Amino acid sequence: MNDIHAKKPIPAQFLVENIDLLPKGKALDLAMGNGRNAVYLAKMGFEVEGVDISAEAVNKAQELAHNFGLNLKALVADLEDSYRIEQDSYEVIICFNYLHRPLIPQIKEGLCRGGMVVYETFIVDQAQFGKPNNPDYLLKHNELIDLFCDFRCLRYREGILESRKAIASIIAEKT
Repeated sequence: MNDIHAKKPIPAQFLVENIDLLPKGKALDLAMGNGRNAVYLAKMGFEVEGVDISAEAVNKAQELAHNFGLNLKALVADLEDSYRIEQDSYEVIICFNYLHRPLIPQIKEGLCRGGMVVYETFIVDQAQFGKPNNPDYLLKHNELIDLFCDFRCLRYREGILESRKAIASIIAEKT
């Protein structure tokens, strides 16, 4: 039995806890990996697109969506090079456990007015727990809320979770 069938994918807790805040419509999952969050959004009634640099991850995400009878438009692309987010195209853009600061302006432009970003990734304190530990891929304290200071912040948290993971999480609305 393929392991994709053996266990149910677990979406990010922050996304699940705040799903009711998000406007229905088109959603984009950046650096989607194996698709756990993209498939969750599709289950919740969103029209989901996902992007990841790994063809293997994109294939797994599409297989996972297919196994649940869901549609998922998935694309293999390098978020740090050729990929561009289409302007004013999404009600929701999510990104988990990935940081490429030049994407932030694209995320902002890619959201429709009233659209929301859900972003969660590691902060500098993560280095004490292991990877990632490269400062280029770790947010400074308060950096995430500062990056979206021109949006309406609906939820924000930052700190160490479960004594092993240092993250910042935000849900913010484009006004």
